[in-house]
Amino acid sequence: MEISMRHIQALDCTLRDGGYCNDCHFGFENEKKIVNGLIEANIDIIECGFFMNTVKYDKNRTRFTSLDQVAQIIPKKRDGKIFVMLADHGKFVPEDLPEYDGTSIDGLRVAFHKKDRFAGLDDCLKVKEKGYKVFIQAMVSVSYTDEEFLDLIRRVNEVEPYAFYIVDSFGMMKKKDLTRLFYMVEHNLKDTIKIGFHSHNNMQLAYSNAQSLVHIQTGRDLIIDSSVYGMGRGAGNLNTELFVEYLNENADGNYELKPLLTIIDEILNGFYQRNPWGYSLPNYLSAAHNAHPNYAGYLDDKKTLTVEDMNEIFDMMDEEKRLSYDKDYIEELYLRYMATGQVQEAHKAELKENLAGKKVLLIAPGKSSADEKAKIISFAEREDVVPISINFDYPDAKTDYIFLSNLRRFRELDIEKRSKCIVTSNISADNVYLQTKYRDLLNDIEAVKDNAGLMALKFLMNNGVGTFYLAGFDGYAHDVSENYADSSMAFITRNAVLDAINRGMEIVLKQYSAITHIEFLTSPKYVMIQK
Repeated sequence: MEISMRHIQALDCTLRDGGYCNDCHFGFENEKKIVNGLIEANIDIIECGFFMNTVKYDKNRTRFTSLDQVAQIIPKKRDGKIFVMLADHGKFVPEDLPEYDGTSIDGLRVAFHKKDRFAGLDDCLKVKEKGYKVFIQAMVSVSYTDEEFLDLIRRVNEVEPYAFYIVDSFGMMKKKDLTRLFYMVEHNLKDTIKIGFHSHNNMQLAYSNAQSLVHIQTGRDLIIDSSVYGMGRGAGNLNTELFVEYLNENADGNYELKPLLTIIDEILNGFYQRNPWGYSLPNYLSAAHNAHPNYAGYLDDKKTLTVEDMNEIFDMMDEEKRLSYDKDYIEELYLRYMATGQVQEAHKAELKENLAGKKVLLIAPGKSSADEKAKIISFAEREDVVPISINFDYPDAKTDYIFLSNLRRFRELDIEKRSKCIVTSNISADNVYLQTKYRDLLNDIEAVKDNAGLMALKFLMNNGVGTFYLAGFDGYAHDVSENYADSSMAFITRNAVLDAINRGMEIVLKQYSAITHIEFLTSPKYVMIQK
């Protein structure tokens, strides 16, 4: 059965929600191209970015501090489209808005968490009094009790905005949750107010939930949010191109797909290659635990945790801390989790004796460990050298020990090699040579606080080693194929994370080289010891 399109509007939030994937850095010309493409596609409502007074304006980013700035990317010929921005409560001053005159945006989406709902509604009323369409975004809608949500709806009726939104901030809303909230709104919201739905895709439910709303029996006008290519934080959003095609086929839609595909091909594909978004196990876990997706991003960027580890860390979180991202909190949880476990130092005296007066060759799994293996093999055979590999068993030369701080790498290791393993206490293991305290080996630079190579250096320095030669300590290229001698060890993460690791390694190596002798045996490409 076809549904009349007079009741359903598509709102595209690529330039706003998509900004979480590229720090809002679309580029001024790309911003205009995306807006024009969305107009050509006949998208009803176009969100142009964030409105906030807590940043410095950059023409190439979709974070705006005045309406004159955003007006530069809105064409004079609007073809009846509605243009909006999103403002988070506490990050803008409603009183600073000029009176609405039709030369810039038509409306403002005001977002707030439950704890700020009363002040947030005050913001909404002030925006409406300025003449703008107001969209009320009740973030993490499932965090409200029924009584709290009904009270919110009654207060929304007093504001009488353009639209009131059910917001699935963490992408964990099932159809039954959406239906329950929708009918609470449907039966209690004034008939003149549209109902909106904003979803994320952590559990791959954004598309099916949108379809459910399309076919729900209601005379109410609906607004459903999406972004081109699903561009958005973590698992991303409902895909605009998929959703409007569904509306064309099932709900009398009149959208053009070609301009959306052009946006993907000419603009968004490049951003995706540099910083991919979409479904992942970490994002699933954040949704399953009703937690902010940035927590999943933080844990995933560590590349030291198994899925089981991440799940246990989410289990450790306090309920009230899950809704808003607190970087200090998740870092402390991570360190606390990693610091648990036993210590086994029965061979510590023997190890010190074996290292006494020797040079240590530390072999990391960077690509130079294969490219320059002849040099490594020759050096490792010297009587005054103790070869130690890091997070893997070096295949081309015999090593005396293997240092491991990564549980994934430990699990991949041949069980027969455990007798020469030095592991940190976050790894639960029997029959290893030595197990040492994880927290004692950390440094102060966030991006490399528990980098395995730097932890190995600190451990060995603490045990009397005064001279180090480094092999395979290459740093990280943006091209993942350039990073490891064994391609199966490669991982994909954001370029900004890789750059931060390289800078962090240089800082810590410089600190350590001030108190001990450190020299590269193989040629690093992306990191060096700064003198």
